[in-house]
Amino acid sequence: MRRALGTRGCCWALLLLPPLLLPAAGASPHRPRLQPGGRSGSLAAADTACKNRPLDLVFIIDSSRSVRPEEFEKVKIFLSEMIDTLDVGERTTRVAVMNYASTVKVEFPLRTYFDKASMKEAISHIKPLSAGTMTGLAIQTAMDEVFTEEMGTRPATFNIPKVVIVVTDGRPQDQVQDVAASARTAGIEIYAVGVDRADMQSLRVMASEPLDEHVFYVETYGVIEKLTSKFRETFCAVDMCAPGRHECDQICVSNNTSYVCECYEGYTLNPDKKTCSATDICAPGRHDCAQVCLSNGGSYSCNCYEGYTLNPDKKTCSAVDMCAPGRHDCEQVCMRDDLFYTCDCYQGYTLNPDKKTCSRAITSSLVTTEESCKCEAIAALQDSVTSRLEALSTKLDEVSEKLQAYQGRQQVV
Repeated sequence: MRRALGTRGCCWALLLLPPLLLPAAGASPHRPRLQPGGRSGSLAAADTACKNRPLDLVFIIDSSRSVRPEEFEKVKIFLSEMIDTLDVGERTTRVAVMNYASTVKVEFPLRTYFDKASMKEAISHIKPLSAGTMTGLAIQTAMDEVFTEEMGTRPATFNIPKVVIVVTDGRPQDQVQDVAASARTAGIEIYAVGVDRADMQSLRVMASEPLDEHVFYVETYGVIEKLTSKFRETFCAVDMCAPGRHECDQICVSNNTSYVCECYEGYTLNPDKKTCSATDICAPGRHDCAQVCLSNGGSYSCNCYEGYTLNPDKKTCSAVDMCAPGRHDCEQVCMRDDLFYTCDCYQGYTLNPDKKTCSRAITSSLVTTEESCKCEAIAALQDSVTSRLEALSTKLDEVSEKLQAYQGRQQVV
């Protein structure tokens, strides 16, 4: 890797640093140069801790022989300034520091200090081990001896993130890939940042995914304070939903460094993800009315179809008697037919064309059954008399013919 002119390299990993200083993939990524020198003006506010999320945070510091004593002192100053940015405490963020080279030393575990002054005092007394670079051994020791409840790690039921910040200045001299994979599988989030001649491939092998959020590189120690202030800006909880900080039309939901917009009930978020539009509250699946939903701005009420009435729960409906008094317009008889009705009339009346009112029926001129029987007897008698008259008339004709014949014979004599 390229070295900065006039300096020797040392690498460390930082938690949640922004991808501003992340190298692109490849052998010679572009690395921004920041001027070394005095304290950054943006660190003036770093003395006041931000309200970051609680963490069980372990710094793993490489103090191999390649790290000069004055460089190691700068790393210690950097760690102290990092602690200043954290909301340190027994119920908030707990911090442990490990020192490694060919061997590993736990400087203090998570259960030892819960105030910044004690942590920074302990860091000031750390001495470099000045040997090899056994990064895999250091991560394994963190899993076995630091991330335990006996050493101050909070139970899994607390859902406190376990985070490792690795500090190294070169290529690991042991197999770090499998150990780092085991740590990640155990729920430990690993961040890695390289300085000067750090082996970028090794940093990428040990870091958590996504790599562009967990692997960083800087060239000189002059950027340490810049990184601290940038870390504070990124890691501290900021009320993104404070007035004037968001563009939400109705509801702003803060998420540390970002926010999302939501809408009141009865509204839906527009494609711009900021403004809201009223929705059809009576659309299928959006209400609990049994029959009819009546929209009223952002609320609704229930109603029923004709022939039903709304129950006391104001949601369901029951069928009603359409022929009950006052519920129909039939003049005489109402005949119910499921949800509808028809009109009819009493005997001796007929239904008018309006299908509602009735008129008296016209009396029929036909004879009764008794009269009909009398008529049939008279007709039979008439037929009998007619037959006898016809027979009598025939006999009269015969007598007349005989009389005429007799008179003709008398005249001849």
